[in-house]
Amino acid sequence: MKLRHLLALGLGGAALGLLLVEPSLAQTPAPEAAAPAAAAAATPVPNKGDTAWMLLSSVLVLMMTVPGLALFYGGLVRTKNMLSVLTQVFAIASIVCLLWVFYGYSLAFTNGGGLNDFVGGFSKAFLKGVDGTTVAATFSNGVVIPEYVYICFQMTFAMITPGLIVGAFAERMKFSALVVFSILWVTFIYFPMAHMVWYWGGPDIFADAARKLAAATDKAAAQADYDAVLADAGMLFKWGALDFAGGTVVHINAGIAGFVGCLILGKRIGYGRDLLAPHSLTMTMIGASLLWVGWFGFNAGSNLEANGTTAIAMINTFVATAAAAVSWLFVEWVAKGKPSLLGMLSGAIAGLVAVTPAAGFAGPMGSIVLGLVAGAVCFVMCSTVKNALGYDDSLDVFGVHCIGGIIGALATGILVDPALGGAGIPDYTTKPGELVLGAYDMTAQLIIQAKAVGFTLLWSGIGSAILYKLVDWTIGLRVTQEEEREGLDIADHGERAYNY
Repeated sequence: MKLRHLLALGLGGAALGLLLVEPSLAQTPAPEAAAPAAAAAATPVPNKGDTAWMLLSSVLVLMMTVPGLALFYGGLVRTKNMLSVLTQVFAIASIVCLLWVFYGYSLAFTNGGGLNDFVGGFSKAFLKGVDGTTVAATFSNGVVIPEYVYICFQMTFAMITPGLIVGAFAERMKFSALVVFSILWVTFIYFPMAHMVWYWGGPDIFADAARKLAAATDKAAAQADYDAVLADAGMLFKWGALDFAGGTVVHINAGIAGFVGCLILGKRIGYGRDLLAPHSLTMTMIGASLLWVGWFGFNAGSNLEANGTTAIAMINTFVATAAAAVSWLFVEWVAKGKPSLLGMLSGAIAGLVAVTPAAGFAGPMGSIVLGLVAGAVCFVMCSTVKNALGYDDSLDVFGVHCIGGIIGALATGILVDPALGGAGIPDYTTKPGELVLGAYDMTAQLIIQAKAVGFTLLWSGIGSAILYKLVDWTIGLRVTQEEEREGLDIADHGERAYNY
């Protein structure tokens, strides 16, 4: 497996080694930094197979949002709120699509100057300087894809992430408040988080700097240039956090934001007293199935190339999902006496979430174990823990996405171990471009993964709370009691999902 993300393994702040390992989609190279290669090298040309795969992956991730997520969530709410959920997910996806090309891509994937550890700049706002000839690096030296393709792929991740949050406070938030919150959230939470975890200079820039350092007569100046290349990355990337396809940026980020939102908005009318059952598990089944299919674009597409690592991410997305679905199904069967379709679907989503950060790092057997653990733990969180604490996370965004994301992020630090069937961490510091496995320290990597998880929880949890309060103080977050009883389909949109 080719792992090419610059990793600084550290314990208690002491660097144990500088390594390049393969990032997630999150840890994707900055396109403007990826183009220059060694002076004598030919300009890389996109491979049509890689380009075609990434075009397909982008469409698959879009399918996860609309119709996948919309139908999955829509079936879980009551009939009177079905249309409102469909509208919320579709509207968020459309708005974020535009924000991404206006300034989101630039904030996530360009150099931010003095704030580069946390956020990018505006050098590519409104896609300035991008055309059909510009390219973005992948994770192999000399391998590129068209920059527009890369922009579209990353766009779909930005489109789905705030949509995930909707499920935590479904059936009680004003549409106008949701629109304003979503714009603020992607701007101040998601785009910076994407930069911190995914932004780096790329394998070609690193290889070029390493060659120059080796050949330089003025070692001091060359070392300074080399260090500057290594420093041109987001903060969590420089920590060495492993995240193949967005466990921190997407799932933990959205999951904790949803949890904070459901606490601030309060419980639905009748929660804990009335039956608030899903109105169509048929729709939820369709949505969950579309999510699983689309997730192959999410995980396998995150390699940015069509090669062996892509195949690893694909098979892991198969087996971890199946394992988690089976795990939730049987644990619920034992605990409640009957296996449920909703439980199995929830388990499948938990498995998809958990394998996201590990998809290209773990082996298939490790991914199966990960799925089994995620399915069981998320069941406990969504039933026993949720009931004990009494919070109204309408569609279990916290219990599935945040908890599943945490399990996956921590497990990635273990499952990458070659002794457990993982890919290992190649060292490109001495022979750029060659696959040479470097040292791996499980304890040190687990500490790095835990730091990344903790930072994400604090960044999104505190930041989201501030944004919720800001929106509440200005236009108000929650619909009136009368509107909530009537249903948001009519109250917010003047339409019904069904007219019999």
